[in-house]
Amino acid sequence: MEVPALNHMNTNNIKKIGANGKDGFKNQRKDSEGSMELPNLEFEYGDTDSTTAELSELYSYTEEPEFNLNRECFEEDFRRHVKEQRWAELTEAGQKSHVMRLLNALEVTDRQKRLTVARAILYLAQGVFGDCSCEEEVMRWSRSNVFLLYEMGIFTALLELLAMEIENSQACSSAVRKPAISLADSTELRVLLSIMYLMVEVMRQEDEEDRPEWKTARQAFKTELGFPVYNGEPFALLLFGMVTKFCSMNAPHFPMKKVLLLLWKTILLTVGGLEELQERKVCVREHAGLPPLPEDPLQVVRLMRAASPPPSAMELIEQTQQKRGRRSRRPLLKQDSLDTYNERDPFKSEEVREDEEEEEADAAMEHDVDPLERDVIRDVIIQPPPMPPLLRPPSDRLSFPRGLPWAPKVREKDIEHFLEMSRNKFIGFTLGGDTETLVGLPRPIHESVKTLKQHKYVSMAEVQIKREEELQQCPMTMGEEEVEETPAEILYQGMLPNLSQYVIALLKLLLAAAPTSKAKTDSINILADVLPEEMPVTVLQSMRLGIDVNRHKEIIVKAISALLLLLLKHFKLNHIYQFEYICQHLVFANCIPLILKFFNQNIMSYISAKNSICVLDFPHCVVHDMPELTAESLEAGDSGEFCWRNLFSCINLLRVLNKLTKWKHSRTMMLVVFKSAPILKRALKVKQAMMQLYVLKLLKMQTKYLGRQWRKSNMKTMSAIYQKVRHRLNDDWAYGNDMDARPWDFQAEECALRESMERFHSRRYEGGERRAGELAAVDNCLSSVLGRRVELPHDFPRSYPLWLEREVFAQPIQWEGLLQAL
Repeated sequence: MEVPALNHMNTNNIKKIGANGKDGFKNQRKDSEGSMELPNLEFEYGDTDSTTAELSELYSYTEEPEFNLNRECFEEDFRRHVKEQRWAELTEAGQKSHVMRLLNALEVTDRQKRLTVARAILYLAQGVFGDCSCEEEVMRWSRSNVFLLYEMGIFTALLELLAMEIENSQACSSAVRKPAISLADSTELRVLLSIMYLMVEVMRQEDEEDRPEWKTARQAFKTELGFPVYNGEPFALLLFGMVTKFCSMNAPHFPMKKVLLLLWKTILLTVGGLEELQERKVCVREHAGLPPLPEDPLQVVRLMRAASPPPSAMELIEQTQQKRGRRSRRPLLKQDSLDTYNERDPFKSEEVREDEEEEEADAAMEHDVDPLERDVIRDVIIQPPPMPPLLRPPSDRLSFPRGLPWAPKVREKDIEHFLEMSRNKFIGFTLGGDTETLVGLPRPIHESVKTLKQHKYVSMAEVQIKREEELQQCPMTMGEEEVEETPAEILYQGMLPNLSQYVIALLKLLLAAAPTSKAKTDSINILADVLPEEMPVTVLQSMRLGIDVNRHKEIIVKAISALLLLLLKHFKLNHIYQFEYICQHLVFANCIPLILKFFNQNIMSYISAKNSICVLDFPHCVVHDMPELTAESLEAGDSGEFCWRNLFSCINLLRVLNKLTKWKHSRTMMLVVFKSAPILKRALKVKQAMMQLYVLKLLKMQTKYLGRQWRKSNMKTMSAIYQKVRHRLNDDWAYGNDMDARPWDFQAEECALRESMERFHSRRYEGGERRAGELAAVDNCLSSVLGRRVELPHDFPRSYPLWLEREVFAQPIQWEGLLQAL
């Protein structure tokens, strides 16, 4: 079962996006004249957004009335046991005593009473906002209460209740039969998942003011979540099981947004974020005896600017020739520097096509010009253009770093390929994988090899592949491999039996939440935890619900994109074949066309979308008085220049696409077949350095397949690739003469990779006792083999005579056939 492939990425798909997308392209075209003057987006990429933003995204706007319900449940029980005191006025012993009472009340058999107690616990985790006067105070009490709840064992009790709700067949069957599912069908699950998410998210954050016991509790919680202490498997696998059960239509009432958010934050806490990954990468390379990394990629990207390369003199002359007959003129420097709409492709809006037809008509009229007038025009064109005015003061230029941002890298394979070509040219024979012998080669080749070796980079993937080959070839000599029980290794072992189901389920949810997807009768309903019981009746209610639904989908895309990237990065560091295995499952499930479909929209409108209502976000809505909402205020949205989660999602999906296609010619050809170049070029309109970097990487890897005409008409994009993307010294990415890019090797490349992964999994994960038996010495002595005592089943003496009579004595022997066979 796979995500439907996208076999028709043509102009019709663009028209199907709707009138809004079409108008967005027109507006984008009109605004492109001043795109050079647009400021860079002040976006700082990280593991997550701010704590308040991450907590607010847990709740949909439809759940807003439940905040007061949680407060009422807590205060009703609290007043029954504590008189004339607030929660903040209790001593630590008094708070622990009340939490213990709540924990005992969770074990009652009455479902409604359990829900009331769970809401009271949720109110504690939310920060007892009824006693707070500002958002900071709510966050402070939420942090304190969460550590208290963990200390008293609330998380373990919640886990048992969650497992019981997952196995509740009555709720599942009733949800399957209902024609429309709403918030009321998942009340218990939403309350439990909300408490667990608050505990994971709050305890994941480190603070300098944390008490020593809090730091100890955080480490214990991290260990508890990462290791198989829950029914012999990590907690993340329970959540993965909820995802697959939901996608198989067996539990359509599961609140999938909360499940995905909790799954993402659980894995983020257990395996670590970007900084922990970088630290572990340095330690692993040092342990393997490899040189340190040339730079920290995160720091390099953060210092990069989304600046565009200036147009060259020849481009200025060409632009002058093209614009000479245009009715409206504009300054040359105000043209989009990345030349996003300068080629004819099926993804352009109709207005762009009309402009190009006018330019072609102007070019056709040049052939009818009088010879004398042509000489005058030639003289005008040959004259150098006037110096353009400076867009920035000269002092700004001094802040640009000199040189390229990345240190170049060279693989061992590249050096071998270079020497093989040089020896064939100058000597006439090769020396295999020898990279040291340079006898008979001219001096410039010596210098080239010296330069290549200075920038040689050995990745951990190459070391792991070489080690795996040695283990396969010499199992007796190398002995048994010692596998370190890291959180990533434990997670992979748990995911391995059902990895394909997990991948397909995540991609199904991503497809359902993508803004370019259309509702179908057989598609998954991901709005079960956002739709109210009673549908809106006024225009204002409809607008609010529409914003909530769009926000809901954006959060799901954010969680899935971050989760996929996190898994890929940690599995790649843990072992390259684990990374390749999950990548191949993603490719076979049509992840590449799915991501391209996601970007096949007005990406500027998606990033600048304002699907949020600030006054309804938690914890603002529980501390401040609620103002009156109007249609104008809902349309205005927030005042931000861009939406953090949407830009975060776009960067994550681009990084996933890069990891799937890097050094894989067959997958790079998929980018070419699905016409990804114009889609990716439109993404360059976003003035954010990190997003531009990964778009340019994707364009670089397919440049050699796009043809000379494409490269000629996109020289500004080529220049941007040269400026921002890391260089491989002998990589001819700008040309089409790569011998490794033979089409008939594509299938063989994937098959060889699959065979290597199967051997790796068979050796490491499939039956160590069986492998030990295969490698044991064979007994060739006839007497010892016949004298070996064999344990026979208890009914053997009774059935043996019958077997002899039926299988031996009753069967005639064909002696002639036996002799002929001999």
